[in-house]
Amino acid sequence: MVSGGILDIDSLVYTYGDKTVLDMISLNIKKGEILGILGPNGCGKTTLLKNLNKNLHPHGGCVMIDGSDIEEMSKKDIARKISVVPQSNEIRFAFTVRDIVGMGRMPFQESLRGASSDDMKITERAMEQTGIISMADRHINTMSGGERQRAIIARAVAQTPEIVLMDEPTLHLDINMQFEVLDLMKRLAHDNNLTVVIVSHDLPMVTRYCDRIMLIHEHKLFAVGTPEDVLTEENMKTVFNVDALFEKDPRTGTNTVRLFGSCGGRDFSI
Repeated sequence: MVSGGILDIDSLVYTYGDKTVLDMISLNIKKGEILGILGPNGCGKTTLLKNLNKNLHPHGGCVMIDGSDIEEMSKKDIARKISVVPQSNEIRFAFTVRDIVGMGRMPFQESLRGASSDDMKITERAMEQTGIISMADRHINTMSGGERQRAIIARAVAQTPEIVLMDEPTLHLDINMQFEVLDLMKRLAHDNNLTVVIVSHDLPMVTRYCDRIMLIHEHKLFAVGTPEDVLTEENMKTVFNVDALFEKDPRTGTNTVRLFGSCGGRDFSI
């Protein structure tokens, strides 16, 4: 594989026991793009994401960040380049929003030393960018799911990364908050020149927000390219076993996918 992305995946293999979960995955992820990773449950999407920041170690192939093998980098050095928005944003302890966002500065702090004035300024700016500065002193375990997700995204931004990995970022959110969160992430990617990798099962949402889509099928890279090129009727039938149509939303001009099916003898589309 020719290198050249900010994040390069080369012939990546990952197994659980005798089961191959990722089979020779190769991809160049470009600086500044929003990449969506799609595929059915159990295809290896989250496993791939965990290999991208060394939470898992590949059994074959490698992941390169700016030309450096991730396996040769320390966790702190990786955290200075990659931040993560995890699938669950539940936090049981009564940290304030400022505390949570400030945790994004930990990769830049020496042991037993608190936040510097620069750390505090970056934390404040991250809260301003994500629209939660007015919530800075609220306890995060009293907030709604959408508010907590904004705080988690602010923590990722405070980490001043080049790359943000997002695992099902809208999974537990109401529909209006799903749009809010992804609108925010798209703006932050543009304003901060971030590369964003989103794992999701939500075809319409990923289609709307991503520059490119990586489709995984039977643990292999099945297709990669623009939403128009990847989400064809044939590909969606093969990978998801659904009848679906890629189209432009006539009201907004944005990409979307319409799904077709039947329930109780009645046809429907969403």
